[in-house]
Amino acid sequence: MPTDKAQFNVYLPKDLIRELKHRGVDEGVSMSALVERIVRAYLEEEQA
Repeated sequence: MPTDKAQFNVYLPKDLIRELKHRGVDEGVSMSALVERIVRAYLEEEQA
């Protein structure tokens, strides 16, 4: 997994952001780490 990271803006519905924040707190991970995990899983699924 690459360690170089870049920042970019994504506009999401407020309720989705709230859910992501709560999930991150529940799992003890940052929102960035959670979104990265979700996007990687999505991309891997698309390749299968």
